Amino acid sequence: MSIPLVTTSLLFFIFFTSVTTAKTHSLMQSIPPSSLGFHQPQKLSHLHFFFHDDLGSRNPTAVRVAAAPTTNKSSTMFGAVVVMDDLLTELPNADSTLVGRAQGIYASASTTELEFLLAMNLAFTQGKYNGSSLTVLGRNPVKSAVREMPVVGGSGLFRFARGYAQAKTHSMSTSGVVVEYDVYVLHY
Repeated sequence: MSIPLVTTSLLFFIFFTSVTTAKTHSLMQSIPPSSLGFHQPQKLSHLHFFFHDDLGSRNPTAVRVAAAPTTNKSSTMFGAVVVMDDLLTELPNADSTLVGRAQGIYASASTTELEFLLAMNLAFTQGKYNGSSLTVLGRNPVKSAVREMPVVGGSGLFRFARGYAQAKTHSMSTSGVVVEYDVYVLHY
C-alpha cells in the first residue's frame, strides 16, 4: 500500500515547517557586561598570609594519595600526588588568626628538580573576603627562593579574578612546611 503523493507532500511540508520555525537555542549569547557588575573599575588587591602544609603530625593536612612504582626511589618524588586542606593564617605560627584554607592537590612533575604542579583553591573564611576564593594553577619549583604562580580565577568577591601568587618558604621541619604568600589579584 502506498501513501498518496499529496499526503506525502503535506507531511513533508509540516515537518519542514516545524523544523525551520522551531525556536533555536544557542550555546553562546552576548550579554551586556554591566549585567555582571563590569560597570565598576577593576580593583587590585594584595593579600598576605601563611600556608601550613602539615605532613607529619597526628592530623596531617596534606596526605599522599598516589605514587608511581618508582616514586620512593626518585630524589624528586616524581609521580607522587598529594591532596591538601592546609591552614592559611595571618602570621607564621599555626595558632595565629585563621584566614582560610588552601584546598587542592600538588603532584611532583619533574624527574630532575623538586617541582610540583599545583592546583589549589584559596578559600577565605574571615573578614571582607569571607566566602570568596581564588584559584591558583601552575608550576611550583619548591627550592626556588620565590615561586610565582598564576591566579586563574575566583569566586564571590573574586569573580573574574586574575593575577599571581608569590610563595616563599618561611620554615621547614620534619612534620611540614610553612610558606609565606603574597597574592596580587585584579577583580571587580
